[in-house]
Amino acid sequence: MNEFRVSNNRYIGDAVMRNMRYMKSRKERFAMEVIRVTEEWQRAGVHYVRTEGMVKDFNLSLEGEFDTDTPDTPYILVRDGNLPVATCRIHYLPDEQYAKIERVCTIPQYRGKGAGRLAIEEAERWIYENGYRKIVITSRDEAVGFYQALGYEADLEHVETGGVFPIIYTEKHL
Repeated sequence: MNEFRVSNNRYIGDAVMRNMRYMKSRKERFAMEVIRVTEEWQRAGVHYVRTEGMVKDFNLSLEGEFDTDTPDTPYILVRDGNLPVATCRIHYLPDEQYAKIERVCTIPQYRGKGAGRLAIEEAERWIYENGYRKIVITSRDEAVGFYQALGYEADLEHVETGGVFPIIYTEKHL
């Protein structure tokens, strides 16, 4: 076991240090505010995140990124203080008896800090409250591990390659 020196000549082990790093990360996540979007200023935050995280970061067209949105489209927005940092959209498919979480996006400087996880977890709660028990996310290939860590099962045989990114089908049952 490695030991680390802290004040007053005390030593602590690896497990304690890992837990301290986890707790710091967890505090950062819980300092963020999660919003079910109902107002125009909140929708402006969604647009900011998607413009910064997808249009600018992945060089996507503005028209393509917002092509199917309506004023009633359900969104989750995560803010850190006054800064919008992550978002996702919910699409209910009653005929298929499942909901999709779409347009998951975190601005680059907040990736890996738990903002995306907060957005997905709130979307799952909202979906559950609306009576759906199956959720589908079609994921960029490089993000599949993120969704698997949240309990989604990836179907690596179900890959779409015709769009901007290779897309992998994932699903979760609540």
